[in-house]
Amino acid sequence: MSHISVLLHETVDALLANRDTGIYIDGTFGRGGHTRLLLSKLGPDAQVYGFDKDPQALAVAHQLEQEDSRFHIIHASFADIQTELNQRGIEHVDGIMADLGVSSPQLDQAERGFSFMQDGPLDMRMDNSQGQTAAEWLLHIEEEALANIIYQYGEERYSRRIARAIKQAGLLETTAQLAELVKAAHPKWEKHKHPATRTFQAIRIAINKELEDIEQFLPQAVDLLKPEARLAVISLHSLEGRLIKQFIQKESTIAEDSGWGMPQQQIDTRRLKKISRIRASEEEVKANPRSRSAWLRVAERLV
Repeated sequence: MSHISVLLHETVDALLANRDTGIYIDGTFGRGGHTRLLLSKLGPDAQVYGFDKDPQALAVAHQLEQEDSRFHIIHASFADIQTELNQRGIEHVDGIMADLGVSSPQLDQAERGFSFMQDGPLDMRMDNSQGQTAAEWLLHIEEEALANIIYQYGEERYSRRIARAIKQAGLLETTAQLAELVKAAHPKWEKHKHPATRTFQAIRIAINKELEDIEQFLPQAVDLLKPEARLAVISLHSLEGRLIKQFIQKESTIAEDSGWGMPQQQIDTRRLKKISRIRASEEEVKANPRSRSAWLRVAERLV
C-alpha cells in the first residue's frame, strides 16, 4: 500500500491561511505528500525545511531536493527543531506542520518490523540506522517497567500478564513470535482488533521516544513561530491527541495569579489562539481507513 497523506488539503490550507511565501517546516516529512502540496502553493522565494529520522524517507526527500531548490531536508527528529534551524540561521518561521506517528510504508514493509499483520524481524525503529531494535529492547527491559509501558502507551488493561509472558519467553526475533505470544497471553480480545494491537503500539512508542519527542517539539515550535504564523499537527491516536490538546489549551488560556490578601489578577501569558480542530471526512476514511482516528489541530501564534 502506498502512503496516502492524511488530511492533506485541510492541513496545508490551514497552515498557509492564504499566504504564498515565507519559511515553512514539515516536522515529519515521511514520503513528502504534505510538503509537495505545500510547495505547489508557495511562490518562488519561499523555503520549506523537512525533518525525518527514517533513512527511506530521507531518500525520497533528497530526490525532492534535486527537483525543487526551495526544499531542504534535515536528518533529525523534530524534537531538535530549534537547534537544527538555528544552526542554519533560521530563528523564526511562517508555519510548522507535523503528521505524527508511524507511516503507511513503515507499517507495510515486513522488514521494518512495525506490524503484526506480516512476519518480519522485530525491529520497529523509525531510524533503523541506529539504536536498539524492539527485540533487543524487550530482552533487556525489566518486567515491571515493560508492564507499565504497555499499560501507559498501549492503554492495555492486561499489561502485566502480557509483560510476564514476554519476559518468560526470552529472545523474540520476529513480529509473528511476539504477536502469537501476546495473543496467547491475552484473556479477552476486542472485537475487530488483533489482541496484540495495543502492545505493538506501546513498544513502538517507547523505543522511538514518540511522546517525549512531541513534548519537546511543541514548545520549540511556538518559540519559532512569527506572530500570526500557524502550527498544524495531525494526531492518529489518543495519547498524541491528548498531548497536543493540553498544550494548545495551556498556551491559549490566561493564567490566574493571586497574591496574599490581594485582589485576583490575571496575567496574559497566552502565546497561541485556537483556530480549528478537524477530523478526516467520511470520504477520506473510506479511501484510507487509517485516517479514521486522525485529528488535525491548528493554532496561531499571538505575539
